[in-house]
Amino acid sequence: MNAAVRAVVRMGIYVGAKVYFIYEGYQGMVDGGSNIVEADWESVSSILQVGGTIIGSARCKAFRTREGRLKAACNLVQRGITNLCVIGGDGSLTGANIFRKEWSGLLEELAQHGEIDKEQVQKHAYLNVVGMVGSIDNDFCGTDMTIGTDSALHRIIEVVDAIMTTAQSHQRTFVLEVMGRHCGYLALVSALACGADWVFLPESPPEEGWQENMCIKLSENRARKKRLNIIIVAEGAIDTQNKPITSEQIKELVVTQLGYDTRVTILGHVQRGGTPSAFDRILASRMGVEAVVALLQATPETPPCVVSLSGTQAVRLPLVECVQMTQDVQKAMDERRFKDAVRLRGRSFETNLNTYKRLAIKFPDDQIVKSNCNVAVINVGAPAAGMNAAVRSAVRVGIADGHKMLAIYDGFEGFAKGQVKEIGWGDVGGWTGQGGSILGTKRTLPGKFLEDIAQQMRTHSINALLIIGGFETCDRIKQSASGTKRRVFIIETMGGYCGYLANMGALAAGADAAYIFEEPFDIRDLQSNVEHLTEKMKTTIQRGLVLRNESCSENYTTDFIYQLYSEEGKGVFDCRKNVLGHMQQGGAPSPFDRNFGTKISARAMQWISMKLKESPGKGKRFVTDDSICVLGISKRNLFFQPVTELKKETDFEHRIPKEQWWLKLRPLMKILAKYEASYEVSDSGQLEHVHHRGHEEPAAI
Repeated sequence: MNAAVRAVVRMGIYVGAKVYFIYEGYQGMVDGGSNIVEADWESVSSILQVGGTIIGSARCKAFRTREGRLKAACNLVQRGITNLCVIGGDGSLTGANIFRKEWSGLLEELAQHGEIDKEQVQKHAYLNVVGMVGSIDNDFCGTDMTIGTDSALHRIIEVVDAIMTTAQSHQRTFVLEVMGRHCGYLALVSALACGADWVFLPESPPEEGWQENMCIKLSENRARKKRLNIIIVAEGAIDTQNKPITSEQIKELVVTQLGYDTRVTILGHVQRGGTPSAFDRILASRMGVEAVVALLQATPETPPCVVSLSGTQAVRLPLVECVQMTQDVQKAMDERRFKDAVRLRGRSFETNLNTYKRLAIKFPDDQIVKSNCNVAVINVGAPAAGMNAAVRSAVRVGIADGHKMLAIYDGFEGFAKGQVKEIGWGDVGGWTGQGGSILGTKRTLPGKFLEDIAQQMRTHSINALLIIGGFETCDRIKQSASGTKRRVFIIETMGGYCGYLANMGALAAGADAAYIFEEPFDIRDLQSNVEHLTEKMKTTIQRGLVLRNESCSENYTTDFIYQLYSEEGKGVFDCRKNVLGHMQQGGAPSPFDRNFGTKISARAMQWISMKLKESPGKGKRFVTDDSICVLGISKRNLFFQPVTELKKETDFEHRIPKEQWWLKLRPLMKILAKYEASYEVSDSGQLEHVHHRGHEEPAAI
C-alpha cells in the first residue's frame, strides 16, 4: 500500500495539486484534526520497501452512519478536499461510493446547521472518488491482481519451500492453512506454485466422498516414492453443503485412514507482513499514478471508478459494477452455485483451477486415449526462474493428452548429440520450486547442428517440439544506503540490450535514474542527473540509487558513471557501485514465475495437441507459417504469434523487440523521482465495463 500512497502523493504534487494524508482510514476522516495532514514530497521517501501502510488503516463504525459521514464531509470541505483516493477492499470502496452519492445532501445539511456557508457548498459541490484495491486475498472482481496479493504469495511460498525440506526428511504430510475466508485465490495459486497434492477452496468444494479420494491420491503419490505430501487449505474452505472443512479435521482424517505422520501449519497474519514484492510495488505505483490522472479527468458526471490491472495494462472500471460482481460471488457460494462462483471470480481464477486439476490428478494409463505422437521439450538460452515449472506443466499436460513426452538435455547441443529420453509424470514431481534448468540449457544456437538435430527428430519420431527459453535485487542495497547519509549507489543489472530489468527495478526500488539502451543518453544527461542528486542531498532525503543496464552504452560503462558521479559529487555525496551479475539468474523462482511458467506451458501444450489432431496421418504434417509460433502476452491477451511475423518486429542484432511495451512506464519512474516528463494516458482514459471481454484469450495470470 505504501507504494500506492507514495505514487498518489508525488503524482499529485507533480501536477500542482495539494495532497493530504488521512490517517487511520475513515476513522481519521470522521475525527478530523491532526488526522488530516498535508503531505509533501519528502514525507513519502523511503517507504517503498516498508510493509503495511504508513498512514494507518482502521475499521470505522461511525462512517457507517449518516452522522459519521456528515462529520467526515465537514472535515474535507474545511480543507477544500473534493477528490478522494481510496485504497482498500470492497467494503471501503462501497463506503466511498455511498459517501459520494450523499455528498451534496451532506453539504446542504452542514450549511443548514451553519457549519459551512453557501459559498463553500457551491465551490465543493461534487466529490470525485477513485479506488485502488488493496487486498491480499485478490477477492475483488474486475482486476487480475490486487495490491498485496503477490507479497502474500511470497510469504506462503517461503514457508512451503522451508516445510518441504523437513517433510522430505521425515516423510511427513503437511496441512497448510492460508488466508482466504471468502476467496481461495491464495490457496489455489500457492497449490499451483508448489505442486500441492490437494487444495481446499470456498468457491470449489470437493465432491461427495472427497475423504476417500484424497486418501487414495496421497497413498498413490507415496507409492511413486514421493517422500512428502502437501495439502493446502483456505481458511474459509467448505464442503458442498456449506459446512466448514478445517485443517485439524483433514489432519485427523489422514492420521486415522493412512497413519501418516501429519502436521498442521497455520500461517495467519505472517501473510500480511514483510517487505512488499517488486510486482506489488510496480503495480501500486502504476495504480497510484493512474488514480491521480483519473481524478484530474473526472467531471461531475463521471461515475466513481476503480483503477485495475488487465494483462499488462491499467484500466478503469465502474466501482459499482466491480463491487456488485464481488458480492455476487459470495451470493453464489451461499446458494451453493459453485460453478457460477468460479466463473464470477474471473478467467484468471477459472484458468488457475482448471490447470491445477490437470496437473495434480493423473488418470490411469488405460483411461488416457493415446495420440501416437511424440512431443519433445527443450530449454534454450540462459537459465530463467520458472523454467522447471514450465517443463513440469508441459510434460503432465502432454501425458494427459495421450502423447509420449521426451526430454532433451543440454539445449540444442545436447539435442544434436542424441541426449533425448522419455520423461514420465512422476519424473517432474517437485520441479516447480527448483531454480535454474534441470534439463540443462546452453546459449548455443542450432545453426551448425541443424542436420544432426533433423536426424535426431527422425530417430525419435518427434512430431512436435516445445522450446522454453529466450533468444538462446536492488532493495537491500537501497536499505543499506538508507542508513548512510549522502551516499549514491550505482547498480549494474543484466538484460543484454534490453533495459526491462533496469527500468522496472528502478520503478520498484524508487531509483533516481536508470540508464537503458532503448533510450540513448549522453554526458549532458549524466551531468543533469548528478545535479539532480546534488539538489536532493540538500533535502532530508540524503541518499541516491542509480541503475544501469549492462549494455546500455559502449562508452558510458558502470566504472565511468561511478567515477563521474564520484568526481562531480565531491563534498556533497560519495558513491558505491555493485554489479549484480549472475545472482539475478539464481535462487528459487517467485510465485509469479512458477504460476506463469506453469500456465503458459500448459496452454502451449494444448495448442500443440490441437495442431496434432488437425493433422492426422504420417509424413510431413505442417507446412504453414502458423505451425511455428511463440506464445506470450500482448497487452491484455495470451497470443500465439507465428515466428515469420516476429521477424518484422524484432531487432535481431540486439535481440530485443523493436517496440517495448514497458517503455510507456519510463516517464512514471522519472516523475516519481522528481524529473520533468510527459506521461501518456491514452490507453487508460476510457471507463470500461467489468464484464467486457475481447475476442482473444485473456492473459489470466
